[in-house]
Amino acid sequence: MPATRKSNCIVLALMLARTSSSFVSAFTQHASRRIIVPSAASAFVNWHSQKPQRVSSPRWMSEGDAPAEKTDEEKAAIKAVREARKAEKELKKAEKKAKKAAQAAEEEAAKKVEDVTYLSFDEQDTYSKMGDMTRVMSRSRTNRRFGDIANLEHAEKYPAGSKIWLRGRLQSIRVKGGSCFLVLRQGSFNTVQALFFKDKEDQEGSKKMINYLKTLTVETVVDLEGIIVGDASVRSCSIQSVELNIERIHAVSKARAQLPFLVEDAARSEAEVEASQDTDRPFPRLGQELRLDNRWMDLRTPANNAIMRVQSAICQLFRESLYSQGFMEIHTPKLIAGESESGAGVFTTDYFGTTACLAQSPQLYKQMAISADMERVFEIGPVFRAENSNTRRHLCEFTGLDLEMTINDHYMETLEVVHKCFVHIFTGLETRHAKELDIIREQYDSEPLKFTEEPCVLHWSEAQDILKEKGFDMGDGMNDLSGAQELALGEAVKETYGTDFFMLDKYPAGIRPFYTMPDPDDDRFSNSYDMFIRGLEICSGAQRCHDPELVQEIMAKKGIEVGDGLQSYISSFKDGISPHAGAGIGLERVVFLYLGLDNVRKASMFPRDPNRCTP
Repeated sequence: MPATRKSNCIVLALMLARTSSSFVSAFTQHASRRIIVPSAASAFVNWHSQKPQRVSSPRWMSEGDAPAEKTDEEKAAIKAVREARKAEKELKKAEKKAKKAAQAAEEEAAKKVEDVTYLSFDEQDTYSKMGDMTRVMSRSRTNRRFGDIANLEHAEKYPAGSKIWLRGRLQSIRVKGGSCFLVLRQGSFNTVQALFFKDKEDQEGSKKMINYLKTLTVETVVDLEGIIVGDASVRSCSIQSVELNIERIHAVSKARAQLPFLVEDAARSEAEVEASQDTDRPFPRLGQELRLDNRWMDLRTPANNAIMRVQSAICQLFRESLYSQGFMEIHTPKLIAGESESGAGVFTTDYFGTTACLAQSPQLYKQMAISADMERVFEIGPVFRAENSNTRRHLCEFTGLDLEMTINDHYMETLEVVHKCFVHIFTGLETRHAKELDIIREQYDSEPLKFTEEPCVLHWSEAQDILKEKGFDMGDGMNDLSGAQELALGEAVKETYGTDFFMLDKYPAGIRPFYTMPDPDDDRFSNSYDMFIRGLEICSGAQRCHDPELVQEIMAKKGIEVGDGLQSYISSFKDGISPHAGAGIGLERVVFLYLGLDNVRKASMFPRDPNRCTP
């Protein structure tokens, strides 16, 4: 290789090496004309061991000289340098990442709280004071004595300083620094505050407890053991004079971190939500569909939970009143061979090759029970109506409160029994369930229902006159009342008689079922009646037609064929049956209207309408 080219190669290598010790050696040897070309490996070692510096062109290299094209050996040297440099960076990055991961794993291991398998109260001291409870699978009876939040203010039963186990939901939890404040809820009504503060004598245990409390989500079901502290003042809870110092806490069933909505938001009144809209932090509006899609969450709110309790109370009071008046409870079929109300709104299903229907009411079977010498019967059961009515007061499935009874002379005997039953229900709700009513009225404002001690009964002709005076066109007076007409009639009755609950009888025969007894003086009308709360119908009834020939005559006029489903019904009359009358009451309607709610769906646990068959 010519001397000039060798010199240029040396210069290029030196530029790559950036002033290393080999640079000085190579330059000295060049000056003495003893040319030594460093290999790629030695160039890399010398470059890698020295701090990079800026290199200026040597004086012996003229400005006109340009570096020659790199040889394969030179390119390999450059590539080796680059790859080594990259490899070193990746190595350092990996080492740093591994060190960080190890540190995080160590911290996580320190924070981690093992699950607790709680088998016996006697062995409690051997269990961790915090941690998720292993799945409750009936492994043992632990013999823990669980208390009720509602009774915590009874000092005799739960004295200050004593320990108590509670199971409930985390309504709220706030962890800050070395302290934690949480609210535990049982059911939907009863809440108590529980506290935890860092213990200086057990800093490691306190740190673990705080870290565990941070993992708990709102609505999680927990078991909590606490020490009762008296003389507290907690306005935000139902238990205001007592709080708990947390000793142990275990999650029994964790709620997901992202809930469909907060129970707190679902519990606000419309007035409260509306008033917040012009503020910096408006409360969210929860639509009806969102609530119904997650109905189990919606029912956790105090008011909605109380509505279901009122519904239960109405059934209990209904039973109490009728039992006291000599009735017996029966249970009738819900799969029937024909329509019970002779209307088109019926659900059908295949019944082993034939068509069956879901009962629109227990009507036919109540009457057959009378034929079986069960003189006074009632039933509480499901009723199905295939009516495509998307209104605030209609459901496709509801609970019927039905009754049937023999009469001696007049259907007023039945109206008196039903009125007595409703008076028992109304007074029972206001006296025995005042707490639930107060809770409901905090969210859904309403006034207590007004009613008379004796039945308030209007006749059809009187109702027609009242509505005409209010400007309604009643036509020939033979059509059923519209919703607006019912409301107007309710307002007029309250103004005149001071009652929200009244009865209307003598409906036109053409708008009543075939089993209704005609009026003896004018067969265009009937011995039928409806009952109203706050101007909306909640009950329909009548004296029944117990004469088989007359029943068949009415059926013929209405174009109803006597099929298999009705043949047994008519046969039960042919074998003798006492005159009788009855009524069918819609449970959800009663709840909805008594509480002054805006929609009957709020009165149904899991409502069914034309657009909803889940959950």
